[in-house]
Amino acid sequence: MSTAVYIAIMAAVTYLVRMIPFTLMQTKIKSRFLRRFLYYIPYAVLSAMTIPAIFYSTGDMITAIVGTVAAIILAYFELPLIVVALVAAGTSFVTGLFI
Repeated sequence: MSTAVYIAIMAAVTYLVRMIPFTLMQTKIKSRFLRRFLYYIPYAVLSAMTIPAIFYSTGDMITAIVGTVAAIILAYFELPLIVVALVAAGTSFVTGLFI
């Protein structure tokens, strides 16, 4: 198959996944439990995709843990995301130099 066919199939699947909930759910969801559940799904999915990548990205669990701890501490103090990311990466790098 050509690349254009693959792209067309992917576009159709992506469109269907986004269109079906809009067509099936014509009324507002009244269940507080279901609304809360749906509200937190993006955060849960993002965490499920990000956390494993954090711990296996450096190739050494110790450097990953040190970088993560640095990021959590800086995020607790509400520093900007770019600062947290750069310091966490730098901390992980420096830890790797000493190991």
